[in-house]
Amino acid sequence: MKNVFFLAFLLALFAPQRVVAQANKTDGPHFNHAALCVRDLQKSVTFYRDALQLKEIANPFNDGAHAWFSIGPALQLHIIQRGCAPVTAKDTHLCFSVSSLSNFIAQLEKQKVAYTNLKGDGKTPTTRIDGVKQIYLQDPDGYWIEINDAK
Repeated sequence: MKNVFFLAFLLALFAPQRVVAQANKTDGPHFNHAALCVRDLQKSVTFYRDALQLKEIANPFNDGAHAWFSIGPALQLHIIQRGCAPVTAKDTHLCFSVSSLSNFIAQLEKQKVAYTNLKGDGKTPTTRIDGVKQIYLQDPDGYWIEINDAK
């Protein structure tokens, strides 16, 4: 009889956690990673690591054609070297938020990384209608990246 009560206690204790875990699995899709095709992996690794200051993380391929970066809690950017034609339209872009856009711009200036506003007519950040300031830059393959100060 003691075992039955102990088993009931354990089931009651852990049942809510199982329900939450099951609910998370059935909530629908959640974003996991973005992948970009690049022509020169090392150039791109240097750009994403140094200019954007992303942290490179281990990847299971370890084949010299893939590199992975952490871009947030449980989110990754995969860059893959292939013979590809990147999409270079500004409307198709990645976006990263920083705590201080002016500090980030100073770092870009120091590294001599080119950037522009949304219109492409200067370096003064564009201010969106919601008050967020933004700039744009391109990676070595021409992909556009927005950097903003959204909180």
